[in-house]
Amino acid sequence: MKNTILKSATLVVLALSFVSFTTILKKEIKVKESTITWKGHKITGSHEGTITLSDGTLTFENKKLTGGNFTIDMTSITVTDLKAGKGKEKLEGHLNSDDFFGTRSYPKATFRITNVNGNNGNYKVTGDLTIKGKTHESTFNMNVTKGSATANLKIDRTKYGIKYGSSSFFDGLKDKAISDEFDLNVTLKF
Repeated sequence: MKNTILKSATLVVLALSFVSFTTILKKEIKVKESTITWKGHKITGSHEGTITLSDGTLTFENKKLTGGNFTIDMTSITVTDLKAGKGKEKLEGHLNSDDFFGTRSYPKATFRITNVNGNNGNYKVTGDLTIKGKTHESTFNMNVTKGSATANLKIDRTKYGIKYGSSSFFDGLKDKAISDEFDLNVTLKF
């Protein structure tokens, strides 16, 4: 009985000493210094713009990325390749409409990291992306250096109920077809 208690006490002490050597840091994202650019493709060209983060954190364990959570302000979507009075306002209005992101009903999108593999600043990140109330898993590469993380994602908008102009759902669109995927280029400062 004494041996069992002694062994158990030794295991508890060892477990606590291993835990004490693990450093977990939660880094707040500096949203004003971070950038998200988007690019949507269509048969006759493309459009691009920006969108902003509302908040976000990255979690590190012993300097290795282990998690994170982000909130994206969908109402902040802007078009940067068109000038005011030359289609900019019209496209921004359409992107905010129910045909696309429905920002009146869904003003926020979120991303929660569920798994991270890799080391030395090069990671394969998997997480749950929620847009328009629909959640789907997304996997991409993320590079982390001191105070900065970058990632390039391809998102299939049709998974989130955004089917406008998709030749996957509508016939006869010809040169009015819009690609199902759009690009997000993310730079996070922390």
